[in-house]
Amino acid sequence: MSTLWTPGGEHSVSPEESPPEDHADADLSPEERDRAEALAQEMAAVQEQLADTPAEVIVSTHLMGLFELGAIHLSQEPPNLSQAALAIDAMGAVVDRLQGRLGENEETLRGALDQIRLAYVGIQQAAQAPDDDTGDLADSDT
Repeated sequence: MSTLWTPGGEHSVSPEESPPEDHADADLSPEERDRAEALAQEMAAVQEQLADTPAEVIVSTHLMGLFELGAIHLSQEPPNLSQAALAIDAMGAVVDRLQGRLGENEETLRGALDQIRLAYVGIQQAAQAPDDDTGDLADSDT
């Protein structure tokens, strides 16, 4: 007998139990059923493409997504530093942990990480600096 863990605790699951039948198809029109089947076939094709793609390529793509997310938050007015830091730290954690395993994109990813970290520090310092521009203009009228 197997068990299934849930937040409410462990539950015994006997192998004789069959999953509940899905009656959702009964509510679909023939056109909707055809569309659902086409979507299922398309999803299977995408999964096959993903399975044929090296993992380091997929991981690198996701890491660049984290880079872009950090850049988006840094470019907001005002910059959203906490959200940018989360994306940048997540990218850094993966790049650092997978050192030597990211394939030919690793050097590019490390360079991108260094650049976004520098941008973060510059924007963070600018956000904390007092705004001196208005004082200089007001004093120059004499």
